[in-house]
Amino acid sequence: MMCARCGRKPAEIELSYMKESVCSGCFLGMIENRVRKNIRTNRLLGSLDKTAVALSGGKDSAVSLHILKMLHAKAPRSELSAITIDQGIKGTEGGLKAAKKLCKVLEVEHHVFSFKKEYGVSMDALMKKVKEMDNSTPACSFCGVLRRNLLNEKARDLKLDKIATGHNLDDEVQSSLMNILRGEVERISRMGPIVGVVRDPAFVPRIKPLRDCPEEEVLKYAKLQNIPFSASRCPYSGEAFRSTVRKALGMIEERHPGTKFQLLKSTDALIPLLRKSIEVGPLTRCGACGEITSGELCRVCQIRKELDF
Repeated sequence: MMCARCGRKPAEIELSYMKESVCSGCFLGMIENRVRKNIRTNRLLGSLDKTAVALSGGKDSAVSLHILKMLHAKAPRSELSAITIDQGIKGTEGGLKAAKKLCKVLEVEHHVFSFKKEYGVSMDALMKKVKEMDNSTPACSFCGVLRRNLLNEKARDLKLDKIATGHNLDDEVQSSLMNILRGEVERISRMGPIVGVVRDPAFVPRIKPLRDCPEEEVLKYAKLQNIPFSASRCPYSGEAFRSTVRKALGMIEERHPGTKFQLLKSTDALIPLLRKSIEVGPLTRCGACGEITSGELCRVCQIRKELDF
């Protein structure tokens, strides 16, 4: 079978949701064009933007940096770098190594920060404390808040205009379905190609270049381009509700190809409606650290107080 796009080379990759098979060259071009369209349509980047990719060393953030580096060549007055947050989780050291290697190959400035240095405790030590307190809260609930806070703080210190994350199509639709199943529909209003509802100088906007790309295709792209990345998963990820939702969506997609794209389309239709109907309360400064919050204490300080670190 020949490629459905160019008709010149043998088809290697099946796109069941499109009912066609393509060669590797056309596949790579398709992914890159999809990212370009997302950036252009949603105005994710400007020609003078100072942007950093939140680089974990996994396939998604690695592909995000790889493609943005390609696009950066066409916007020479913009700046591109990478930020890696080392949470201090045993078994994930390969991510930092892969991130360093990729930045060296792409000649991208790399900033590395750690939980241990910035918070005084690694994620492993924190979870040990959580278990000793007989606290059943999953690790992701703590780690996600601390990671996002540190990423935003350091991006602000670096005077960045944008933070690009590696969120792919699967990540987006999983989050959407999780919010619906938990009855937290208002959280969907914060989703989208650019994260957030309220714009404030204290928050560095986060963008998602890979939002329209299925996880499986991001992996294929990384392998075809020989992009250095770590395939190790966080040992705490199995505890998360997301793991259950991922499996359920995978089963539905297998039986009904294209479901994930349809769910993303539905989510995008909901976002502007929810933003109009949800009242956002006044933002204040955290009484402990001075960061922006909607209450007396920001979530990071609440966690620090709860876990005493």
